[in-house]
Amino acid sequence: MCPPCVKEEAPRNVNWQDLLPVTRRQRWGELTLPLPWLALSWGLYASPFWPAGALASFMFFLCALRLNHEAIHGNLGLPRRLDFALLHLLSALMMGCNCSIAWSHMQHHRHAMGPGDIEGHCGDMSAAEVLLYGPRFPFDLIHHCWRGGGHKWRRRMLYDGLGLTLTLGLVFLSGWTFLLLHLAAMVLAQCLTAFFAVWITHQGTADTGLAGRSQRGLFARLAYLMFYHREHHLFPRVPVSRLPELAARLDAQVPGYCEAHQPVLPWLDPAR
Repeated sequence: MCPPCVKEEAPRNVNWQDLLPVTRRQRWGELTLPLPWLALSWGLYASPFWPAGALASFMFFLCALRLNHEAIHGNLGLPRRLDFALLHLLSALMMGCNCSIAWSHMQHHRHAMGPGDIEGHCGDMSAAEVLLYGPRFPFDLIHHCWRGGGHKWRRRMLYDGLGLTLTLGLVFLSGWTFLLLHLAAMVLAQCLTAFFAVWITHQGTADTGLAGRSQRGLFARLAYLMFYHREHHLFPRVPVSRLPELAARLDAQVPGYCEAHQPVLPWLDPAR
């Protein structure tokens, strides 16, 4: 095993434990977050305006990634077995293997852009390189989880595979256009995950010592707060919905924290 890479550590003088509790309303809000976009995309795909369904599918994938991410970290306040049941369900809807993502993501937190970080290694690529690498990325995560995750994670991956196989059978046997277009959109989204979920939040940070990039303002909210990535790495148990509050505390209480942060898009970041 590769030793953890030395990176930015969480400040000790900031209170964050009060941000952890999740109310029942917040939990249901997270669990249902992707559903309106999924329904909109399917409705558009079944209508004369089917090209517009691609944008709705992108937003569904983004919200599903957020929900998947919260389940990985146990931030939904659910029993752990239900977190994994949710990963299996999302795997079928997103046409992927989310348990391999879960294992790789925990390695990403442990090794922090170091040699053992399978997920984050594409953060050192150029934009063109990561886009070309994108279609291979999901298969690399599956391969490394199968080799390194052990029996428990292999079993979970097989459950993902079973759900995905049943979903693909339904899609092709039904022949419904809206499901075929959903499948195509999800395959494309999986090919772009390395770019949107990893590269843009880590590119250019390898030599800075920062845990990741952090976007503030309207653009961050349009991305469903998924770009508060530095804060997430420092305090991974804080739910995504509370990361803006955490960022405000860090800005106010940690000298130099705000000045050091690197946005995803600087011209859309109010702190810049």
